[in-house]
Amino acid sequence: MGHAIRDDTFFEALVFSTILQIIIHASQYSIEVASKSVNGTGHSNKSALKGEPFYPISATVRTLGQVNMTYRFSSMTSTLHPLLAAWPRCSAKPVKLKVTNSAMASLHRGHPWLYAERIKTESHQGQPGDLAVVFDCKRRFVAVGLYDPLSAIRMRALRTSKPGPIDRAFFRERIDKALARRLSLFQTGTDGYRMIHGESDGMPGMAVDRYGETAVVKLYTHAWLPHLHDCLVLLLEQQPLTRIVLRLSRGLKQYPEQLRGLADGQLLYGEPITGTLTFLENGLRFEVDPVHGQKTGFFLDQRDNRALVEQLAAGKRVLNAFSYNGGFSLAAARGGALEVTSLDQSGQALASAQRNFALNDKVPAIAAARHLTIEDDAFNAMAALLKQGKQYDMVIIDPPAFAVRRSQVKEALASYGRLAHLGVSLLAPGGDLVLASCSSPVSPEAFRQTMCDAATRAGRPLSQIVETGHALDHPLDFVESRYLKCLFAKAW
Repeated sequence: MGHAIRDDTFFEALVFSTILQIIIHASQYSIEVASKSVNGTGHSNKSALKGEPFYPISATVRTLGQVNMTYRFSSMTSTLHPLLAAWPRCSAKPVKLKVTNSAMASLHRGHPWLYAERIKTESHQGQPGDLAVVFDCKRRFVAVGLYDPLSAIRMRALRTSKPGPIDRAFFRERIDKALARRLSLFQTGTDGYRMIHGESDGMPGMAVDRYGETAVVKLYTHAWLPHLHDCLVLLLEQQPLTRIVLRLSRGLKQYPEQLRGLADGQLLYGEPITGTLTFLENGLRFEVDPVHGQKTGFFLDQRDNRALVEQLAAGKRVLNAFSYNGGFSLAAARGGALEVTSLDQSGQALASAQRNFALNDKVPAIAAARHLTIEDDAFNAMAALLKQGKQYDMVIIDPPAFAVRRSQVKEALASYGRLAHLGVSLLAPGGDLVLASCSSPVSPEAFRQTMCDAATRAGRPLSQIVETGHALDHPLDFVESRYLKCLFAKAW
């Protein structure tokens, strides 16, 4: 079994310098946010919880004692979708659960998921969104969370080990903490980022992404539906949003009767999208379709890896496989790539990539780069390019998830191995290979070993390997949250 030659010095320095450039200015700022009433009396925002107009937020940003800049954000007076306010309230009677010893130990360690198969008994069958409580055999508190009888994850824990109320104040605290974790993004020319990252921000089963003044809420459990109105009101108290869009996971779509009229892509707040919606990432402008696009419209988790590609791309011919709407392609072009080829099986995605290049054509390096597109299956196209004798100085491979269950890991690793073999075979000597995986069940160790073995079998062992992962707005607070793996390496 082949092993990679490891020499991290160059790439580690490059990773550090790239991330430092992104956040260097943010560390010099402190942000104070004070909630004020419309007439400036400083009253609380309780009326907003009833669907009344929201109070504005005044945010003061100070730059190390220099000039003060004050921005006043006034919430729109339109209300949230009426279905949310009319949603049936949860039962006041929590579902009491008795669980296996292994499940209890997992909850004590702070893991947020309780699977149905680990539940011994339920006091009664509740409705999605009811609270569920776990006690041990001595009636000591273990965890409380949101109950979902329609999901294999029967309870998503909100509090573990130490009891406490689950109310609006609780959700406000979780939302405030989540937003505070993203403050360093404010000075990076970025207004597209994840505001709430589900389990890692203490809001398991909910993700909220921001694209300019539009937020997209993605739900992975029915349990959030009874609480969604209150959570969005609290979010609007803190954020200057003009629009909120709802996206639903595949699991929720399987039970349309539980949605009570809500649908994937539904507008929950503000005016419908007209024209092209765009956002900024590290100064680059991208179009986004939050209603029909993959995930919530864009792959925000790769932001830092795109920035690193930009640092490596100068003077190179770049192949970006599984390019989607050209995020890595644009980063490479701005970094000084001579030629960038975007490869994707979706013609719509490639057309979006072309429009994104047009949105940034005032950037000299992007205007100077030659941008080509190939509409084809990545495996077939890369094999065809190899037969044609094509070579590139950088090959980026960022495929969709090949495994969502443990039973799919073996097949997924075989596919990643095939891609790595094709990728290194297309590289010119000393070229850069970027390989990513968003398959949660695939461990970082297995992914790395598979990539290295495949490259060695191709006669192009990897060197100077650096492993990266999520951007800072996708924090890693438990094992399953580390779904994204990315390798940067050279092949001679």
